[in-house]
Amino acid sequence: MTLVEYGSYACPYCRAANDRIAEVRDQLGDRMRYVFRHRPIPGIDIARRAAELVERAGDPERFWDAHVKLMTRSETLTEDDLRAVAKDLGVAQEDLEEAREAAQRAKARVDADVNSARASGVIITPTFFINRRRYDGPWDESSFSDAMLGTLGHRVRAAALDFASWGPSAGILLLLATILAVALTNSPLGPGFEAFWEQYFGFTLGDAGFRMSLRHWVNDGLLTIFFLVVGLEIKREFTVGHLASRRSAALPIAAAIGGMVVPAGLYMLVIPEGPWAHGWGVPMATDTAFAIALIVMMGRRVPIELRIFLTAAAIVDDIGAIVVVAVFYSGDQHLGYLAAAAAITAALALLNRSRVYRVQPYMLLGVALWACVYVGGLHATLAGVILALFIPTRPPPNLKALTTQATTIVAAEARRSGEVLQHGPSMPAMRALDAIHDRLESPADRLLRHAGARSSYLVLPLFALANAGVAMTTDVLSGHQPLMLAIMAGLVIGKPLGLVAACALAVRLGIAVKPEEYSWRQLAGAGALAGIGFTMSLFIAGQAFPVASDFAAAKIAVFAASVVSAVIGVALLWGAGRNSTQP
Repeated sequence: MTLVEYGSYACPYCRAANDRIAEVRDQLGDRMRYVFRHRPIPGIDIARRAAELVERAGDPERFWDAHVKLMTRSETLTEDDLRAVAKDLGVAQEDLEEAREAAQRAKARVDADVNSARASGVIITPTFFINRRRYDGPWDESSFSDAMLGTLGHRVRAAALDFASWGPSAGILLLLATILAVALTNSPLGPGFEAFWEQYFGFTLGDAGFRMSLRHWVNDGLLTIFFLVVGLEIKREFTVGHLASRRSAALPIAAAIGGMVVPAGLYMLVIPEGPWAHGWGVPMATDTAFAIALIVMMGRRVPIELRIFLTAAAIVDDIGAIVVVAVFYSGDQHLGYLAAAAAITAALALLNRSRVYRVQPYMLLGVALWACVYVGGLHATLAGVILALFIPTRPPPNLKALTTQATTIVAAEARRSGEVLQHGPSMPAMRALDAIHDRLESPADRLLRHAGARSSYLVLPLFALANAGVAMTTDVLSGHQPLMLAIMAGLVIGKPLGLVAACALAVRLGIAVKPEEYSWRQLAGAGALAGIGFTMSLFIAGQAFPVASDFAAAKIAVFAASVVSAVIGVALLWGAGRNSTQP
């Protein structure tokens, strides 16, 4: 087992971690190999000189003696430490030529370690790698040992983090949930699987009660978390993200508008009137998870600027989908409950203006808002978007002051650790550290960090399980060909056509500028990927087609169109990426 540390002798945290490393070595013995690589703190001269000094040791034993002395001789690295180690290494006794050569060799070794740190993405000290895997866990002896020994709990955590950090992970999980739903629906377990989602669940209080099927709890309840995340992402993009400036936002906004209007227009051309005419919103939406997953899997063939463009366009697309759902796919409205929802919204605005930065009051009002919006006749998931708009985003804190305060508290608690009846950090210290931690991150960012993972890895897969199941029978296809053709034409043809045409028009009129990093062919490939509708398309289809057979046919059309769009988009981007890499 190999533990690699990138550290600096002038780093107080490296010095603190040194004792923990010694404890782990005592426990594991010869089973562990420890490697120390230099990353002197930039701008601190003594840190660099200490690294080059210890590299002048002639053999490993003398190196480690010097290493331990520099780490432990005093509380902070001093010139006296360097003089003492230099004397031990006999640096002063070297002749001039020998000293010059030794200094050059030491400098080259330290430079090599610094380059290795840069290549490994190391930006702070200490940074640890255990068996070539970066370790970001606690530095206590028990956590180090678990990571080194590869305990079951550590392996599960590491695998989960690796999967979550992999770009296509959310799309892959959504695809697996869809395949599972389709397979179960078309298996002997199909009737039971469908009956499970139709089970009613709720609560009663006296004569009053509130009950919904499990499918409705997913679609109207859990999916609110997805809309909350979408709202937070929209807010971030329009404040500090890629849509914050008019110049950067113009092209994706134009693309999203074209990508919504043209598919809806094609649908209405195929189905101008009748019971299916209300489904024009189905081909308007883009599934960001699937589209971005495919782009990530193509690696360097797709410029990062194109990924940014498609993500920003999908954000604007989400805004359009939210507006469409609110205006055209809500039920009968009850003004009393909508007035209550407006009052709760005003209370959220008041909390925001009063600089209330705790998340809990917003969440409590968000639950009440959800209930009022649902009973009021609008789609309940809109409560998530409204709530997101009022979650406060604070200006960046004084990071230096906060870290200094935290360091002072930790140092004071460490000095008290040996006192009588002192078993750990005091409660006032823990509360102060909690307050500092809360201040480091805005409530909106904190909520997005936590809710975003739950949306991608829990809510959307459950939504796919509850809604993607469709029986592949000829009865479903019979008589629904016009509906399926309209949806497929909107997604496969309308999406890329509208997206590229709107971009070309915006560039032609001087409203927007297309980055040179990607070509028009690559832009067309991204437009084809935007035809992967899935999540929002299924959601809108569920609202537009109350008849089960119509909804089933719409689902098949969305699946087929998404597959075709994915194949066309990947083919265009793959070919364009190959051509762009040729001399």
